[in-house]
Amino acid sequence: MGGDWRRGGLGPAIPIAPAARVDKFEVFFDLVFVVSFFIITRATAANVGGRQLLHAMLVLAVLWWCWVVHSMVAARLRLGEGFVPVLMVVGMIALFTFALALPQTFGDHQLGIGGPIVVTISYLVFRAMHLVLYAHATRGRPHARRQLLHLLPEVAITAFLLLIAAVLPMRIADPDLAMWFRDGVWIVVVIVQYAGGFLGGTRGWEVTSAEHWTERYDLILIIALGESVISVGVGGNLLGKPVTWPAIVAAMLGILFTAALWWAHFDMIGPAARIALHSAEGPPRLAMARDAYAYLYLPMIAGVILFAIGAEELVSTITDPVGGVTERGRGSSVTLLFAGVMVYLATDLLFQLRMLRTVAWTRVGVLLAFGAGLPLGRLLPALAALSLLTAICVGLVVVEVLVFADSRNALRRAVYEEKTMHETREAAWRARWHEGGSEQPT
Repeated sequence: MGGDWRRGGLGPAIPIAPAARVDKFEVFFDLVFVVSFFIITRATAANVGGRQLLHAMLVLAVLWWCWVVHSMVAARLRLGEGFVPVLMVVGMIALFTFALALPQTFGDHQLGIGGPIVVTISYLVFRAMHLVLYAHATRGRPHARRQLLHLLPEVAITAFLLLIAAVLPMRIADPDLAMWFRDGVWIVVVIVQYAGGFLGGTRGWEVTSAEHWTERYDLILIIALGESVISVGVGGNLLGKPVTWPAIVAAMLGILFTAALWWAHFDMIGPAARIALHSAEGPPRLAMARDAYAYLYLPMIAGVILFAIGAEELVSTITDPVGGVTERGRGSSVTLLFAGVMVYLATDLLFQLRMLRTVAWTRVGVLLAFGAGLPLGRLLPALAALSLLTAICVGLVVVEVLVFADSRNALRRAVYEEKTMHETREAAWRARWHEGGSEQPT
């Protein structure tokens, strides 16, 4: 017993290898982001309005920058090895608490400052945890450690601003002015976060494993798409109610258009971008990783949140026995649904342009189709509007599968060959365990 607890107990932190992939602990860590996306969507869908949407986008932007810094740490250290998981669990607790306190943060300031203070403290703990890990990962690397000169002031300033947003509105007599002051401070927080990242450039960034980097961001996008599936289920609200055919059709359409949006990115663009990042080296790789993944995934996820809110309200209208299948979508549900999908696909187009330096005419065409379909969707019954959007999404997938068949087959062949080669080598290495090799697992 005794000795260095890091070595004899938990063990030291282990750096990422060039061919590393996402480990199970990282997927476990993402569960707290599932909760965050869920709370953002539920809180906004409960009372959809301009200010509520602003709050949702502000919180998403703040959370996303935390995610970007998290990915910078994960690109250097294996988060599931050594003592690192202990600190990550502390971060999970802080982020979970942050998410739970969000609804009170943007509620009536007369309810007290408990929620906003919890958000501020949780934010500071979460950011401090990543700063500690980043400092540990860059020991003996002065060039990389200079990034702390940008991160430390940014964390201090944004945490102080969140504290101001929590405390000062209580001292403002005019409730409307107090809310606008709070919202304005949150806007400044977002500006400070992203301005600091932009001014810092790619100094201190590292993408040792392009496979790990792309897989990490792809998984968080899939988690966000899952929010759309949850929203369709919540909007249906079938627990304790008789199942009707409009509810079944609406559920099928919700899954179908979400699957089509998954396909739109992950069938060709996602795999091709992964290969492009593998091929790039040095500063070009870092710039691609920052621009396409760290920055452009934010509006993609924002689009997902928007169409998830719209889908929930639209499905709720469809399954409401009072209005029937002829009732139109309530409020801004159709607008949010169509606009969210347009933001998602438009950002995916920019992602394609940045990573692959190409623009698919089908994507431009589908954006025009959604723009033309939005006014029509407002006039149609809710189920017909959802059917129209689903038809456009599925139509995009069908057209691209047919038109780009040769390119798609070549890409799938390259991906399959790479996967087969990797699996063959992995199986050959493990075969030594059965053959009595000297390097057996212990």
